[in-house]
This record gives sequence, C-alpha cells and structure tokens, in this order.
Amino acid sequence: MNRVPRPFVGVVADDITGSGDIGVMFAKHGYAVRIFSAETDLATLPERLAGKRTDVVIIDTDSRLDPADLAYAKVRKATVALRRAGCELFWKKTCSVFRGNVGREFDAMLDELGADFGTAVAAFPKNGRQTSCGLHYVHGKLLAESEFAKDPVHPMKESSLVAVVQGQTGRRAGLLALPEVRAGADAIRQGLQRLKADGIHYAICDAETQDDLLTIAEAVAEEKVLLGSSALAEELPGVWTMPDSFEPLAGFDLASRGGTLVVAGSVMPQTRAQIETLEAHGAQALTLDGVAALTDPDGTVARLATEAVAHLNAGRTTVVRTENWPEAVEATRKVGAERGMAPVEVSRHLSGLLARIADGVLHRTASRRLITLGGDTSAAVCRQLGITETVVLDEIEPGLPATMAPDLPLLLVLKSGSFGKPEFVQKAIDHLERLGGQA
Repeated sequence: MNRVPRPFVGVVADDITGSGDIGVMFAKHGYAVRIFSAETDLATLPERLAGKRTDVVIIDTDSRLDPADLAYAKVRKATVALRRAGCELFWKKTCSVFRGNVGREFDAMLDELGADFGTAVAAFPKNGRQTSCGLHYVHGKLLAESEFAKDPVHPMKESSLVAVVQGQTGRRAGLLALPEVRAGADAIRQGLQRLKADGIHYAICDAETQDDLLTIAEAVAEEKVLLGSSALAEELPGVWTMPDSFEPLAGFDLASRGGTLVVAGSVMPQTRAQIETLEAHGAQALTLDGVAALTDPDGTVARLATEAVAHLNAGRTTVVRTENWPEAVEATRKVGAERGMAPVEVSRHLSGLLARIADGVLHRTASRRLITLGGDTSAAVCRQLGITETVVLDEIEPGLPATMAPDLPLLLVLKSGSFGKPEFVQKAIDHLERLGGQA
C-alpha cells in the first residue's frame, strides 16, 4: 500500500474525555497531540502552538449537554480557530453512541468550511461499539436496549444512527452498508460518491471489525472532513506517511508524593465496577452524598476534601465519588426537582462539587496523579484546576490515554464513564506511577 501525505489534523470534540480518546489514537503512532479546553482563548491558538511540535490539535467545546444552538456556535468558532492554525483535515469528534448535538455540530463544521459532505463512523469495535445496517450496537445489544437508554441526562432511545443524525439536521443523512465496506476501498469511494450525487450530506458507514475500519481508512485517507468516534483514527496513521518520533515528557519533573486521587462522577455500571475493584485493592472510597450536596454544598466539600487529604498523604489511593447506584441517583434527582433543577443541572452541580474537592485536595498535597471518571466530571475538574492544555502521552487501554497538563505539571487520566474493564483504574494508577515515579 502506498502511503499518502500526512495532513495537519484539526479535531473538534464535544467533551474532554472524547478529546483524549481520539488524541491517543494518533499519539500511540508517534504524533504530537495537544488538546485545548473549552476555556481556551481560541484567538491565541496560533501563538500557543508556536514553537511547539504539534501534529494534531484538538479543541474541546464541552458542548454535548448544551442547547443545540449553543453547541453549533461553539463548534463553528472552534473550526474557525483550526482553519487559522493551518489545519488540513477537519474532524468533528462525537460520542461513540452519538449522544449530544451530533447533527447540529456536523452542520457547524460544514457551514464554516463551506463543505457539503462528510463521512461518519461511530463504530469502535475494541470498546464493543458496532454498526450494521445502520443500527448501532453496544456489546451486542441494540443501542436503544443498552445502558445508554437509561442515561439520566441523555438517554438514547433510537438505534438507527441515520435517524439520530437526521433528527437533528436539515441536511440529509444516508447509509454506506457493510457489503459495500467489505468490497474494498475502491467500492467505498464509489459508494460515497454515489451518496453525494444522490444529495446525501452525511454518509454513515457500517463497521463491525477493525479490518472494516482499516478499509474505510484507506478509502478516506485524503478526505478533508471526517465525523464520528475515534476508532477510525487508529487506522489512518498506517495509511499516511509516518511522523518523526516525539518525547512528550522530556524536561518535566512529575515525581509524586502520596497516593493517587480518583474523582468519579459517572453513573455508568462500568464506573461502579471499577471503583469496587479499587476498593478490593485497598483504596479508600469517600462518597459525596447527593442530598447533602444539594442542601449543604460547602460543608460537604470541606469535609470530603479534609478526609481525602489525610488519606492521600498516608499514601493511599483515594476515591471521591458520587452515589452512582440507581436508588440514590433517583433520590438526588427528586430533591433537585423540588429545588427547580433539571437533571442536567443536578449532574453539573455534583460535578462542580467534585471539582472543588479535587482542587482543594491537590493544593494541599504533593500528589501529581489524578484520574477522573465521567466526561462532565472531567471537564469540571479541568476548569476548576485551570487546565486549558493537555498533551497526550500514551494508551493504557483502547481509547483510554494518559495525558499531562504541562502548566502544573500533573499526570492525568480523564476517562469516559462507559469505557474500560473493571480493573482499568487500578491499571491506570500503576501506569501513572511508572510514568512519574515517586519523589
């Protein structure tokens, strides 16, 4: 296979964990990947990149839970910044099950680029996401029958990805089905051209395996607009020319004293299993009581932060978590509703309190290792800590990277709540310890 020239890649992601998810797909192939948060002054992006090796620049708009018009505006503004930075390939990164404002955010990127077509892939086989006949599956279950159907903030009740996108845009969405994908790269190119000629603007591609993704990568290697989840990005570096090696930790002292802080705000069952595994390994788990968090937020933050500092200074892995079992989540939502708060407001309130706890703890300890579980929680913690730039280091498990906040410096794992095996967080702690060492 003849490699094609490697483009300067610009990505707009709708949350911070998704930014790392796609970033590591490039970083593990030697790319220099920098992520900029939603709080970044995008007018200064060219200056912030000046003098720094950067092959992929990612902007997190933190827009998954925003009203659709606000999400559109954020993505369009981020696309402007990527154009000014000189990007050649533009990627609108989404959740791997298309939660959020996918249609409107696709529109925003195409409108800003003056483009009329984009190829979308949601499948992430290594994390159990597959698309067949346009229907999306999560670990073998239809999306509308998976745990995402019960997401308290953004429930997914529709399994057809074409229908999900079409319901959010005035443009037309269509399907490139699995037989065409498996007929080879030339067949995919022809299929995409046919869809475009038929007036389709967003081509949703079926994919069930990594080989399917590789074939799609070969077909779209010179496209200018890509859409969807991160898994396709794992295969594109094998199609493009190779970059020079990159050493992201060179010059940084990341030795840490004390334990690792884990902050968990996700309600996904994967997060619950990961915390249970940590406790079995001797971690100290502290629980943010949802009702107390609504009725006495300052007192709750102060108490948990003090407890966490003591455990971290004693060298223990310390978990600060929300109640993520269904009965407690419902009780918290009920109290929130009595106070006039919608479910998304309750979720963001709890994430904000977790972020305040993390900030207080890290300022009172010498720990330089932080793991967050849940996209909204990860974004809130980064905002509270003033983290606007992270560098992607390497992959711990598929789609789950270690990153670094160079301005602090701090080693991070910012994880989607629905990703990872039960032992993942313990594995991530061990990984960060090896990267940073002990003071």
